[in-house]
Amino acid sequence: MDNVLNFNIGVLGHVDSGKTSLSRVLSTVGSTASFDKNPQSKERGITLDLGFSSFIVDFPEHLSISGKNKDGLSFEKLQITLVDCPGHASLLKTIIGGAQIIDMMVLVVDVVKGMQTQTAECLIIGEILCDKMIVVLNKVDLVEEKKRVAVIEKMKKRMLKTLANTKFANCPIIPVAAKIGGSETESSDSIGLDDLVTCLKAEAYIPSRDATGAFLFSVDHCFSIRGQGSVMTGTVLNGSVSVGDSIEIPALKEVKKVKSMQMFRNSVKSITQGDRAGICVTQFDPKRLERGLISSPDYLFSIYGCILKVHKIPYFKGIVKNGAKYHITVGHETVMAKLQFFGPPRRKLNDDSANANEAKNEELNYDLEYIYDDELNEKTTLTKYKDHILQYLILEFERPVICKQDALIIGSRLDTDVNLNTCRLAFHGRILKAFISRDYTTTVLPLLKIYKDKSKVGIVERMNDEYTVIVKNLFKKETKIALFENMKVELSTGDVGNIWGTFGQSGKIKVYIPNGLSESSKETLSKLKPNKKSKDENNVTPIEPVQVYLRFKKYIYDTHHKMIQN
Repeated sequence: MDNVLNFNIGVLGHVDSGKTSLSRVLSTVGSTASFDKNPQSKERGITLDLGFSSFIVDFPEHLSISGKNKDGLSFEKLQITLVDCPGHASLLKTIIGGAQIIDMMVLVVDVVKGMQTQTAECLIIGEILCDKMIVVLNKVDLVEEKKRVAVIEKMKKRMLKTLANTKFANCPIIPVAAKIGGSETESSDSIGLDDLVTCLKAEAYIPSRDATGAFLFSVDHCFSIRGQGSVMTGTVLNGSVSVGDSIEIPALKEVKKVKSMQMFRNSVKSITQGDRAGICVTQFDPKRLERGLISSPDYLFSIYGCILKVHKIPYFKGIVKNGAKYHITVGHETVMAKLQFFGPPRRKLNDDSANANEAKNEELNYDLEYIYDDELNEKTTLTKYKDHILQYLILEFERPVICKQDALIIGSRLDTDVNLNTCRLAFHGRILKAFISRDYTTTVLPLLKIYKDKSKVGIVERMNDEYTVIVKNLFKKETKIALFENMKVELSTGDVGNIWGTFGQSGKIKVYIPNGLSESSKETLSKLKPNKKSKDENNVTPIEPVQVYLRFKKYIYDTHHKMIQN
């Protein structure tokens, strides 16, 4: 297998669009989990889990110059591994997990029905996770032959219009009829398969593969083989591993030695990033690990929460509020998490100040101040707004998850009624900071200077003397006014003073004006007589009240609940 490059292609689309049939007619080798071999899948007639199969083609000419294996030899063949993802709405988290291991995507569309709800969700997942896509218009054989060309052209135009505002605006669209013949590999009477394979070869590229660094492997199935051991099948996400190396199952805190490995029924001594393989270990019960991550020992940790740079998915119609709980998918795991948004101070983004310039670098800095946001901003969308803004999201998981330190996060509302024609995917981003300590809310979050702007408004009841005024309605009777002593306030007359203490028992305060009240202020305030009115020559009008403004900010994670003024 050394002279064969593995290229992973995700096959996604709405339920019953023919994804599994397409994978079957293209493939020559199927894994133990391919083609709906799961008894429940057979019974229900739909794909319930990820399926893997492959076929090998000659190495594309346009890749021959740059295509080298780890020993510097030119690749001779291209192995295309098809990741058949379920299309049913209730299995969205399985789709997301499968899509994170692909190099390119095939979006399967029923030529008669066109774009459907899950087709659109799969398109969104593709935009987040990969840069290349091919659209397959499947089931063209169901269209009357004399109308077929017209129907295909009409659907192509509709698809191009749908894709116009996505990164896949100019992607190939191939009409196909994936008809199953008498055996698993027979494809009699199929239409367009040669065109599709030609297109797959033409769109293939040399994925970035790195055999260095820690080994990381995404497990999607686990089963036992009598007399051999337990096999974990999946895809290498990072690094490489060889027979005899030790690997860790972090979720179970167990270390095992690799006994043997296979890539689509061929034994291999080592596997590297991008390879699809089965890893065999001994003395391990496969029922303990359905799917998840395995790695080099001591590489992965459980995380209890994280911070990410967040992007809104434009097709999600709801408002994503602070404090809400969303389904967070990380790899093959989905967990509920509470949301908290924040970002660099909006008013400083165009300043030349150090704080603003640092904020634009998008790196979290505990020395900088960030502003609390009530909700996810529309302008964090990458493709919709040219002037998209920077926003961060703190996620507090309901239970710990095991993932990479920079893992991709997708937030969704999987509890939305699947019969509604609405997008359930809300936002996405990559982890910037992972919380690996259980007590992160008291040790890490207080280091973040995320603040809320606060303000209170009262009115001057009367002038006590030229340096002091009595203010009411700024605080409630039960407020601990001592916490606010010496804080700066501004009068609507322009005078600036400090809170000097309480006045009586009803929440009134004294405000001291260090420079003394201006003459105009004294004139205005001298007319203040509670519950009285002043007359002018024409009518009776209330005296315009003099307002008092107290402005400050509070760091939301400050354990001392201090109030700060600039």
